[in-house]
This record gives sequence, C-alpha cells and structure tokens, in this order.
Amino acid sequence: MKIFPAIDLYEGKAVRLLKGNYNDLTVYSENPIEIAKDFEAQGATELHTVDLEGARDGGTPNIDIIKSFVENTSLNVEVGGGIRSMDVVKAYLDAGVKRVILGTAAVTDEAFLIEAVKTYGDKIAVGADIKDGKVAIKGWVEKSEYGTLEFFEKLQKIGVATVICTDISKDGAMQGTNRQLYKELSEKFNVNIIASGGVSSLDDIEALNEMNLYGAIIGKAYYTGAIKISDALEVTK
Repeated sequence: MKIFPAIDLYEGKAVRLLKGNYNDLTVYSENPIEIAKDFEAQGATELHTVDLEGARDGGTPNIDIIKSFVENTSLNVEVGGGIRSMDVVKAYLDAGVKRVILGTAAVTDEAFLIEAVKTYGDKIAVGADIKDGKVAIKGWVEKSEYGTLEFFEKLQKIGVATVICTDISKDGAMQGTNRQLYKELSEKFNVNIIASGGVSSLDDIEALNEMNLYGAIIGKAYYTGAIKISDALEVTK
C-alpha cells in the first residue's frame, strides 16, 4: 500500500479544514514546499495535494506552488480541487503532475469525465467524498443523488483506474478511519482505492494495509505529530 502524505493549499499556505468547513481552517505552514521536502526526507514517494481555493472557486490559483513540488522534489504529485475542464487537466499534467483528481465534475458532468479518461487514461482519478451514504459535491456542501456503491459501479464502467474515497464525517477529526467502508469497496470493485479521512494512527494504517488497498492519505495526523510518515511507510513494507 502506498502512503500519500497530504498538503491542502489555501492562499499559498498549507492548511487543514475540519470536515471540509472553510470557517474551521488551521494554517500549518506558510511554506508548503518545506513540508513536501520533509515528506521526501522521511521516505515518501507520493504527494496528495488539494487546491482548496480551486475546489471552492474553480481555476488553478495555487498552480505555481504545485509546480514547485514537482520541480523541487522527486515526489509523484497528484492534485485535486475544482478541476472542471480539459484545459485545467492539461495545465496540471503539463506542469508535471502525475495524476489529476476530478471531484464534483466527475459527478455532475459525465461527458467530461469520459473524455478525460479517454484522453489521459490512468492519469485521471476521481475523488468520491461520502456523506451519509451519498456522494457529496461542491466542496462537500451538497449531496448528489448517487449512493456510494452506485457511483463506484459507474466509475468502474467508465474505466476510472483510481478512486480517492473520503468519509467526510471522519475527515480531520482524528477518530480513526471508516474501515468497514473501505473493506466493502475493496471487495466489490476492481479499482485502485485510496483511503482518505480520519487516518489517525499506525493501527489505521495496518488495518488498511491488510485490506490490500492501493493507498492511504495521511493529513492531519502528520501535522499534529500523531503519525510519522517514516513509521507509516515501515508498516506498509
């Protein structure tokens, strides 16, 4: 299982939101590139990054910082946050990003999702953010009509290779991850699943690793010191 340490970007800073709430924002660093370099120093090979302003407003307001991750580290960078057009997908891939994550647009604009997957194959991932059994959209503010399993079925049919699945109720809460959800999804679907939300102990990492998931995202647990990236990597060896 791959470990994806996370940097959420807002106004050029590394921040975390609690359960997706923009009014509950903690700034962890004014210099995100230093954090990316620390991930690399601890042995990480992957980086999960979200442009929170992009997620809310569209566009690529933090693309220069994301470029600097690519240029100044050897990390494989995946990026999400408000990616709603082929132009933005192309801009990120041209910047050296390895994988682009479609969120709301994957739910609301099936033609765009199909075109992106057809054009770029496994460089396209989808973020499935789950709230009360439904897929949430627009920065987690609204629930779509899709149930979790129904949405995964659709993605598998379209040929999406990787799905980053977040249980919103667990995100940033440091109360453990939704192991039951990931177990069910990994047994039912033939896609790479990256677990996100509430990964807050090495115990969580061990449990997810035993399910043979593709990856797990470590966000707040790194910033609070609950998990060292090097220890998480050790567990998954």
